[in-house]
Amino acid sequence: MMSSLDATGIVAGYGAADEILKGVDFNVRSGEICCIIGPNGAGKSTLLKTIAGLLKPKAGKVSLDGLDITGQLPRDIARRGLAYVPQEHNVFPTLSVRENLEIGGYVDTENIGARIDQTLQRFPVLASKRRHAARALSGGERQMLAMAMALMVKPGVLLLDEPSAGLSPVAAEALFDAIVEIGREGMAIGIVEQNAIEALAISHRAYILVDGRNSRTGDAKALAADPDVRRLFLGV
Repeated sequence: MMSSLDATGIVAGYGAADEILKGVDFNVRSGEICCIIGPNGAGKSTLLKTIAGLLKPKAGKVSLDGLDITGQLPRDIARRGLAYVPQEHNVFPTLSVRENLEIGGYVDTENIGARIDQTLQRFPVLASKRRHAARALSGGERQMLAMAMALMVKPGVLLLDEPSAGLSPVAAEALFDAIVEIGREGMAIGIVEQNAIEALAISHRAYILVDGRNSRTGDAKALAADPDVRRLFLGV
């Protein structure tokens, strides 16, 4: 399914007088991975929450495949084909892997058994632990499960908030490999990531946010090679 996401002029925050985002633009297309990097407090996670409907913007517009979804309820946005994976509290720890996947497919229960089987084929490490409680999984496996839950709705757009946070280098590499593979299948993927070097390495384009505003936007590899970007945001 070809999908596109466009967010323009997004102004949003967590209170009446609070403006974390001050007119941010972001877009991503099918088969494209776009990362959002920048310093802590720049508004990266806030942008994803606003797009996914967890926060209502004070200004701006969010469009999914040309349809205005600004301020819609998260479940309605999910039904339209946008999946969001938060950084934390993204699985149900006491439920089994399979039960978590059932919950992930809540917006469309038709043929859910077949969809679970397809999802487990994509993530063999989860297939071997389908009856295990999510709390028994490693950090990397839990992040895989959170992503697998999001894919249960067969989204056209996948938004990931800090997917590698707290993971070992080996687990993070496996997760990034899975993200690249999903992107190759035609999904539009937006990633907020503190591991900026790795995020730029797997992305086609990148957005750098600073103080709630777009600072730089462009080809990910070109930004990764830019001396100013390397000095200010990559620590190299």
